[in-house]
Amino acid sequence: MLVHKLGNLGGLGRDGIGVEAHVTPNLLRRRKGAAGFPPKGAPGKAASPCRRGLGGILLPIVTVPHPDHPQLRLIDHPLVQQKLSAARDANTTAPAFRRLLNEIAGLMTFEASRHFQTRVVDVPTPFGNAHGVALAHPVTLVPILRAGVGMTDGILNLIPEARVGHLGVYRDETTLEPVSYYAKLPTDIARSHVLLVDPMLATGGSASFAVSELKRAGCSDIRMICLVCAPDGVQRMGADHPDVQIFTAGLDDELDAQGYIRPGLGDAGDRIFGTH
Repeated sequence: MLVHKLGNLGGLGRDGIGVEAHVTPNLLRRRKGAAGFPPKGAPGKAASPCRRGLGGILLPIVTVPHPDHPQLRLIDHPLVQQKLSAARDANTTAPAFRRLLNEIAGLMTFEASRHFQTRVVDVPTPFGNAHGVALAHPVTLVPILRAGVGMTDGILNLIPEARVGHLGVYRDETTLEPVSYYAKLPTDIARSHVLLVDPMLATGGSASFAVSELKRAGCSDIRMICLVCAPDGVQRMGADHPDVQIFTAGLDDELDAQGYIRPGLGDAGDRIFGTH
């Protein structure tokens, strides 16, 4: 299995690094008129490279920037999408919803952490020393309260050494603007890779406010993980914080008059905690 740099497929990763995909070489060949590639010489951006699924259907195999939202990374992995579909289901119980939320968060963290910096270390094995890697910087997980808490365990299962800060922000139901009520961050958080988590990115007000708070604390390496987002929220983040990558499992259609994502998955906080 070879690792190919795909910087020509619609954008670069953080620090100018091309987006990586673990694929075999024949899957990177252009297919005339195939889904994911324009015909050779045709104008426009190329989308994700594809693999052949059942029935010969071309399926994406890599997370790349969204063509309309450069900072958005849409993760269309089959497991992520299957679990998101189950989470959307109104018949899914609160215990099942919590489990799905953590499973999706863990799977998405795999992509969100792809370009974490590492350092070389020597590892003693039963038969000698091996060259290995360790994360070069600490990781801090920052859930936006309250719903973001529902994603923390799934991420901590993968990065148990991560520290956890908290930002309490709620949305005023009349103005739809963020209101802060709590903040507790590590004193040296500026040294960290920061993962900001919230299941929903709706208007973008709370997320933008949270990123501003993190930047005031000195953070410069911030990534956001959310299950579902609306175009309004992505546009707001693009205007306020274009340097923050957003990793999501779903870009939905719109917001309703109350600021809820449609079709969305309902009120994530209520579904996590069984409240109404």
